[in-house]
Amino acid sequence: GETAEFSLSREVLEETGISIHSARYLFSEPNIYPYSGMDIHTMDLFYEVVVDSSTPFCSNDDVASLQWIALEDVDPAQFGLLSIRRGVERLLQMYCKE
Repeated sequence: GETAEFSLSREVLEETGISIHSARYLFSEPNIYPYSGMDIHTMDLFYEVVVDSSTPFCSNDDVASLQWIALEDVDPAQFGLLSIRRGVERLLQMYCKE
């Protein structure tokens, strides 16, 4: 019963302790998530968000660790899910144009 924007803010706060000040939808990538012997079709949504980077953050629940990384240091190959990897590649093309 939540909007995607509300879910985004809630999940980021729950998983990291970081509050999102604003969010702008960018694009989506389809994904197939194998679960209990079935293929579950999902949609990964990508947003540009504004946060206070001086706020202390912590890894909670589903997050193993956190760190800030400069965009030029992000390696899409480090992302396990193909849809997330494709999304990160698109983000880098958008924000790191040469």
